[in-house]
Amino acid sequence: MTTASPADSLELGRRHVLAVDLGTGGPKVGIVSLSGELRWCGQLPVPTERSQHGVAVQDAALWWELILELATQGLGSGAVDPHSVEAVAVTGQWGSTVPVDAGGIPVGPCRLFLDTRGAPHAHKLIGGAMAGYHPTRALKWLRTTAGAPSPNGGDPVAHMLSLSRDDPEVTARARWFLEPVDYVTMRFTGRAVASPNSMTGAWLTDNRDLGHAAYDMGLVALSGVSEAHLPPLVASGSLVGEVLPEVCRVLGLRAGVVAVAGVTDLLSATIGSGAVCDDQAHFAISTTSWISAPMATKKTDILHSIATVPGLWPDRYLVANNHETSGLCLAWAQELWGGSFDDLTALASTAPAGSGRVLFTPWLAGLRSPEDDRRARGGWHNLSVTTTKADLVRAVLEGVTFNNRWLLEQVDRFVGRRIETLRVIGGGALSDFWCQLHADMTGRQIERVTEPMTAQLRGAALIAGVALGALTREDIAESVVVERTFTPDAGASTAYGPIYQEFRRLYRQQKGMFARLNG
Repeated sequence: MTTASPADSLELGRRHVLAVDLGTGGPKVGIVSLSGELRWCGQLPVPTERSQHGVAVQDAALWWELILELATQGLGSGAVDPHSVEAVAVTGQWGSTVPVDAGGIPVGPCRLFLDTRGAPHAHKLIGGAMAGYHPTRALKWLRTTAGAPSPNGGDPVAHMLSLSRDDPEVTARARWFLEPVDYVTMRFTGRAVASPNSMTGAWLTDNRDLGHAAYDMGLVALSGVSEAHLPPLVASGSLVGEVLPEVCRVLGLRAGVVAVAGVTDLLSATIGSGAVCDDQAHFAISTTSWISAPMATKKTDILHSIATVPGLWPDRYLVANNHETSGLCLAWAQELWGGSFDDLTALASTAPAGSGRVLFTPWLAGLRSPEDDRRARGGWHNLSVTTTKADLVRAVLEGVTFNNRWLLEQVDRFVGRRIETLRVIGGGALSDFWCQLHADMTGRQIERVTEPMTAQLRGAALIAGVALGALTREDIAESVVVERTFTPDAGASTAYGPIYQEFRRLYRQQKGMFARLNG
């Protein structure tokens, strides 16, 4: 492993990337150096339209308007010389679908990964008795991709089937069905492209050889999705082309700025956490949560919705899974009670460990990992007349953490080792209290990286650095700084054990009720 010289580091610090992180809550835009330093960042919210009929959509045209607004602010702020920006890189949510015309303009709303209207079509395609899947059909997908469309909907195959069969007017106007990151990249470049990484949630690419980007046409035919709506594939994290002159003029960028193929927030988070080596792992406390680590082989655990997906390099996959409502649970509590993130976490810290034996199940939008059950719902349990608001808020934080422990135990089995140290990113990582809860409840060491809330922006910029030939995997591992380490308290870990076991039992006990009430 080589270490960059001070002169090299100084030079990287002068070269910048305009990075976009399109989260479910709205876009973040940052200006990040190739040495991983955040020079400027801004964020604007985007509303989600939801209904009891499985609708969960956003206005993709609004995303683009806000991205331009934020980018203009950042480049005009004086934080950097706009001419030092060499590339644009986009990361964000995945498993969502934007129908666009030949020019990249949306012809309908984006169907988010939370949108399950296509569930009847997906269930007919792949539903069955083996953990909800038809075993023979699922096996065809697993052999090639390591995953499969969910019979419960909420992924691109279900979206595309529902659009083509239930919304023919939108489908008739659509040239492409794009992932959000590919849509934004198209708005920058005018090119409709995707990559094995950005198309992860569609499970239509042949992932057996990561050095070869290709759809599996047998799976495309089996899915019933129109091949004509699928964008051409390029290598994950590769250069797509130059940013359109008109976009450069609007933003004040120099001509010749290049764009990198869009990547999932899982990949940018991995890079932004610095956990890129085989003995490392990271997790997020964002709107959603996940736990990931690099792996050398393709693998699937269909029973617990864990799989490997394409990473940045052709010799490594990434472990993929998802907990739908993580930080979203605290945001939901904020809407109920008001108060800031800091106010609520401070209040939670005044309640006793275990929240007075109050349990919160954080499945407000269903479960995906380590169980795939979109009908599951959240709630407080074991309330009494002595329960306080502090107990209720702490129970929310503990419930999210219990769910992450549940997932972590399955990830341990998946990777074949006990993960002893995890790096944490996301807005929830800003809370010392929540980080310590994760250390205590999991019995693992938790490392918080610097600027955890913008790790994906850093990751997107570092991926651009790799595409430009300026950075290596070793450079990335060395560039990300751990800001603070949280070690587990043995006494607290023991005390949480019995409560955690009750948390695990709650899903099994209530599964039938969820099916009856939310079927």
